[in-house]
Amino acid sequence: MLDGGFLNLLRIVVDIGLVWYVLYKLIMLIRGTKAIQLLKGIFVIILVRMISILFDLQTIQWLTKQVLDWGFLVIIILFQPELRRALEQLGRGNIFTRSAKSEEEILDQIIHDIVHSCNYMAKRRIGALMTIERETGIGEYIETGIPINGQLTHQLITNIFTPNTPLHDGAVIIKGDNIVAAACYLPLSESPFISKELGTRHRAAMGISEVTDALTIVVSEETGLISATKNGELHRELSEEELATFLRDNLSINIKSPERKTWRWGGKKHG
Repeated sequence: MLDGGFLNLLRIVVDIGLVWYVLYKLIMLIRGTKAIQLLKGIFVIILVRMISILFDLQTIQWLTKQVLDWGFLVIIILFQPELRRALEQLGRGNIFTRSAKSEEEILDQIIHDIVHSCNYMAKRRIGALMTIERETGIGEYIETGIPINGQLTHQLITNIFTPNTPLHDGAVIIKGDNIVAAACYLPLSESPFISKELGTRHRAAMGISEVTDALTIVVSEETGLISATKNGELHRELSEEELATFLRDNLSINIKSPERKTWRWGGKKHG
């Protein structure tokens, strides 16, 4: 009887542990995309429904029930690209990966390459527009550009924005320590408070900062000045030290390279 009870307890523990492990991996999989924001919204709706049941709020109960009943169908339709990419990543075995470099080292390298390239381009009056993804996914803007999926280096950034090259127009989008796409289209801000002397690059930088939490850096082709945007705020005429400080203060150290793996499913190792 004791053995049977122990085995039953062990079975329950393993069952719960596996469920939590799968949930954890799914959350890690959607972290940094718009889906994580949606997940937070679902939790809020569930919480509101529980409160409405507790206090017998009939109208709110009916409304939240309709949202939950039809919401999952809406989610599948709206987030079809994200779901497709998640399933592709799962099929490639990328769900169980970890970074070979420390997070601090990756962050230091990202800041160094961005600052170095900005200074180089500013001195030569080369216009540039770079957007760095943070928590909110910006996949819809990535898809408007040309896929790069290359290791972020100051040489690659500078080469992309060199005038009269095919990719120099539009924005470069950076995710982790990778340049995922170039020549991307960003939404232009319609704010009437933006100075008339600022051009399309600055309006695009403000536009993306108004709808996402991404950081965007602009190098002016006319003046050679460096600016940055965050949460609808424009920081102008940044020096090398100020740009580095801005990036370090606003980039999380949990940025990881999506390409560097120490191990994968099947034991295939990558350097």
